[in-house]
Amino acid sequence: MQLVVASNNLKKRTEIAAILGALGIELIAPDDTLFVDVVEDAPTFAGNAQKKAEAFAAANGLPALADDSGLCVDALHGAPGVYSARFAGPDASDADNNRKLLTELTGCADRTAHFFCAVHLAFPDHAGSFTADGRVVGEILEHASGSAGFGYDPLFYCPELGKVFAACTPEEKASVSHRGRALRALASQLQQTEGL
Repeated sequence: MQLVVASNNLKKRTEIAAILGALGIELIAPDDTLFVDVVEDAPTFAGNAQKKAEAFAAANGLPALADDSGLCVDALHGAPGVYSARFAGPDASDADNNRKLLTELTGCADRTAHFFCAVHLAFPDHAGSFTADGRVVGEILEHASGSAGFGYDPLFYCPELGKVFAACTPEEKASVSHRGRALRALASQLQQTEGL
């Protein structure tokens, strides 16, 4: 099966490609993909993933996979949530978002959090779709650590791995990450569907 990844985020595309490639799903190269600017204004991760997937599928005439994911911090009532990429403002960098998160949690004893990912696979002409999601629970450290990954990875300590995501290899992270779990769940659905 060939599909396009509905994302302009190179680091996210690389992570998705590594996971799906291992599952035998062929991704169309970014240079061969027609990109679409999609306003991610849905109130849920699933809604944003669906919007992106449908737009890319229509533009490219191929199945398109989109994800929307983010960090949900218990003490912040689920924030930053769907606003994770723009927590510190519309043009915020990863460092800006991490600084804002640490500021918001200053003096807070409860630092539990989880990453959540919703994925949506849309087909051209609305010829069906598949959805899946995944999550990983951890806690937010008081100081950044590690140099790998992206987003909130330097602050997110994963008990299953015993370290922050930013200190993991791509394979380690994918084995437990919210995105890895969502993509494997989606791949399982595809493998059970005739003709895919």
